[in-house]
Amino acid sequence: MQFGMVGIGRMGAGLVRRAMQDGHDAVAYDIYPEPVDAIAKEGAVGAYTLEEFAAALSTPRVAWVMVPAAFVDVTVDKVAEHFEAGDIIIDGGNSNWQDDIDKAAVLAEKGIHYVDIGTSGGVYGEKRGFSLMVGGEDEVIARLTPLLDTLAPGVGHAKRTLDDDGPLRPGENGWLHCGPNGAGHFVKMVHNGIEYGMMAAMAEGLGVLEAADAGTEERQADAETTPLRDPQYYQYNFDIPAIAEVWRRGSVISSWLVDLTAHALAVDPNLDEFQGRVSDSGGGRWTAQAAIELGVPAAAISSALLDRFSSRGNADFTNKIVSAQRKEFGGHHEKKADED
Repeated sequence: MQFGMVGIGRMGAGLVRRAMQDGHDAVAYDIYPEPVDAIAKEGAVGAYTLEEFAAALSTPRVAWVMVPAAFVDVTVDKVAEHFEAGDIIIDGGNSNWQDDIDKAAVLAEKGIHYVDIGTSGGVYGEKRGFSLMVGGEDEVIARLTPLLDTLAPGVGHAKRTLDDDGPLRPGENGWLHCGPNGAGHFVKMVHNGIEYGMMAAMAEGLGVLEAADAGTEERQADAETTPLRDPQYYQYNFDIPAIAEVWRRGSVISSWLVDLTAHALAVDPNLDEFQGRVSDSGGGRWTAQAAIELGVPAAAISSALLDRFSSRGNADFTNKIVSAQRKEFGGHHEKKADED
């Protein structure tokens, strides 16, 4: 089938390439001409204005918008200016599900269908396939099924859950129609929240292992330093990259995330490339907010999110207040980093 891609970044380009490899026709547009030129050389039809983009698509048109969440609203509106009743606009980014519901209602007044697709797979999705969480009208999703089947990993990507020869169950192809508008991004939002928690747990565990040689180090002996009670029990100089490697093979926590962590440590064992300032793109934040609204305890996700805030220095003033309080009530001296 034919479809258009708005936003030819790493994810957008990967989606287009995977689709074209399976015989789908793609029209590509980006605000920058260079990525359009590049993907056109690989077989896509290049469009350098949205007018050209809409004209190159056969009706009813299908446009997949793959841009950062901050630009989705204005981009969808601009695409809609050139579309007509019966056309489909897909938002494949990490948008807020509430925005999806509102946008679908606005576009419905023009007869344009809106679909939200949470897309997971990152830069590896082009080869591995993309896990797709889809929200929208039944008949519209049915029209998109050939494209979704191509973009998803397919049932062969993983061993069947029940290991039988029965008909495919929902989700086994690597994509799932989760419900009406907003449902796809709601599921992807929670997916990202879980990702926050998993990443934090793995990082914390490796952090404990990295610090397990504390008993070999000389520590300050003063009123502001908690003594290490039994230093003889913390004499380990663990090979962290090697531990990540062994966890990849047969352990209960083995996963693609462990694979990626092991690769990062193999390339840069001390992670000198990084400063530890961890961004959040919205998914974990919205998951925590939804959990509060629904009265569902989500402690691991919320804690991981707050730790990301702290990593960026957002707790500096808070911690200064605590240090000031300790000095006020107990005369405690704040130890500087070079005094540890």
